[in-house]
Amino acid sequence: MAVRKTADGTVDKRTKEGKEIAARMAKARAAAKKKQQATKSKVKRTADGTLDKRTKEGKEAAARMDKARAAKGSLKNRIKRLFK
Repeated sequence: MAVRKTADGTVDKRTKEGKEIAARMAKARAAAKKKQQATKSKVKRTADGTLDKRTKEGKEAAARMDKARAAKGSLKNRIKRLFK
């Protein structure tokens, strides 16, 4: 099956094969978007857009941020930055 291409090298969507390819790509994009939305959890935010630390997810995220902030200033990381 030879797929016709346009002058710029993209698949010609006016042909039967091109329309089939475009439909498959649209279906795959929709499935990927649905999968992405299913895996992404909505964390509650305050009115100004910051993370709400009163919720369970907010407290966990705050703990992770504190841990990362502490590790950023650790001696090991300071030495690593010094000899970068």
